[in-house]
Formats: sequence, C-alpha cells, structure tokens
Amino acid sequence: MRLLIAGWQGQVARALVEAAPQREGITAVALGRPALDLCAPSSIAGALSDGRPDVAINTAAYTAVDAAEDDEAAARRLNAHGAGLIAAEAARRGAAIIHLSTDYVFDGEASGAYLPDAAPNPKSVYGTTKLEGEVAVAAANPRHVIVRTAWVHSSTGHNFVKTMLRLARDRDEVRVVADQVGSPTYAPHLATALLAIAEQVARFRDSEGDGATGDDVREAPWGVYHAAGSGQTSWADLARAVFAESEKRGGPTAKVVDIATSDYPTAAPRPKNSVLNCGSLEETFGQKLPAWEDGIAACVARCLSSDEASPAF
Repeated sequence: MRLLIAGWQGQVARALVEAAPQREGITAVALGRPALDLCAPSSIAGALSDGRPDVAINTAAYTAVDAAEDDEAAARRLNAHGAGLIAAEAARRGAAIIHLSTDYVFDGEASGAYLPDAAPNPKSVYGTTKLEGEVAVAAANPRHVIVRTAWVHSSTGHNFVKTMLRLARDRDEVRVVADQVGSPTYAPHLATALLAIAEQVARFRDSEGDGATGDDVREAPWGVYHAAGSGQTSWADLARAVFAESEKRGGPTAKVVDIATSDYPTAAPRPKNSVLNCGSLEETFGQKLPAWEDGIAACVARCLSSDEASPAF
C-alpha cells in the first residue's frame, strides 16, 4: 500500500512516519510545505501525481486555536478549503482519504461521551473551520474516513504534557483547569490506529470508474469515527498523572491547584466535555486505543529520556 501523509511537522504526522516502516507492506511518504501546501492546488496535484497513493492521510491543519479567532481567513483556507482540495484530488486519482478532525466541532455541553453522529455545534473559529473541512472532504471524496480525536500529546511538538513538565522545572505549584474533561490521546497510539484503518480501506475500490470487481463503495466503512485514548479525565487530573509519572522517573513535579475555566480565560472557548465515544471505531476497524494513562506513561518516559529531553521540552 502506498500512503501519502499530508503534513510532516505535527505530532500525529511524526508518529505516523515513525510507525509506518514497522508495518509490512506500507510505503509511506510525508510531505509538508512547500512540497505539499494545502493552500496551493498545484502542489497537491503534484504530490499525488508523484506519490500515486492508495490512501492519503491529511494531518495538516491550522491548530492555533486562540490565534484562529483573529485569523479566521487563514484557518479556513487550510482547515476547510485545503482539506476539500486534497480530498478531491485523491478522489480524481482513485485514492481514499483519511482526514483528521477534532472534538472542537462539538459545543462541549453533552452530559456523556459524544457519538460520531452527534450534532456538531462548534463554538470557536477553529472548531467551525474544522467542521467545514469535514463537510468539504465528504463532499469531495466518497471514499473518506473522517477521524475526530482530542487532547493529543507526544514527545514532539507543543502539547499539554510537555508544558506541564516545563512549568514544573521552575514552579512548585501550577494552577490547572478542573472543570473540563476529555480523552487524552497519545499520538503514537493514534498513528497505529490510523495505519490500521488505512490498510483496511485500501482494500476497497470504488466500483464506478476504475473497473474494480471488489467491494462496492456503498459497502465500505466510509464515514465519521472517533479515535481517542480510552477513558476520561480533567486537565487538572491529567497534570497530576503527568507529575506522578515524572516523579517515578526522577523528573520534575509540582503541586496541582484546581481552578475553574472562568479563572483561565482564552480567546477561543474550550469544550467543557471533549469525551469521545470510540465504539464504532472498534466495531468497524477493530481498533481501540489504549487507556489514556498508558499514553501518559509512555509520553512522559520519552520526554524524560536522554534522546528526547531538552531544557524547554
């Protein structure tokens, strides 16, 4: 299977690049700007023409949640228009598209975990443009799998886990929001699931236009799914878990003081409930991400290891 990964600097893209060579039968290429710029149609066409992928995974996105509030046009170009462009180009070449989306498409007011078919109601520019991207992808390529995830972290890039470890180097106490809950997701765990999905959808071929005699597109598992770490926690309790794992390994630790969302104002509102129901992912693709605690343990270990750690994390 030939796999094209759109984006190469993000946490999930890096995890995919690391994991793909370990899976037999996958040839993966990750491309970012300028070689693959979702805001430049010619670069998308060139990348897919050169790579001839069976499946494209789009991890590229405008993820500066607060900055998007003042830069809506830029967020929309990448998250909505760009997502639709790569999905359309993949469709023209007979490739399936796996598109990464977010819990921010929901308003966070649900009393339980969000199912994939729950009604979206984004409250931020980021969430709105990501939802627009989902719609664009589905319209442009019938062979699509849209995967929403939440609270992604890894030993690379910018994320909550690394921020907590950095703060604990200089502070004895950190104040962390306790009234928002979600499902922390370790990027390598998510990458494993995405590669398994890619392997499965690559076997399906649209019966219209390519002469395939296999499964009809209507029988394939196209649609929207959720993929996040199993279980749920608050940001404050997540910070405590990070520090507990760090302390075990001789790393920095700090006391966590619970605060309310109102005590930590942000330009973009955060969902109070970002818990995602991932049951259909397991039912359809046989994929269930490990417990979020396992992801935190692995992430902290890598952050503190000699080859990953840096003073600034």
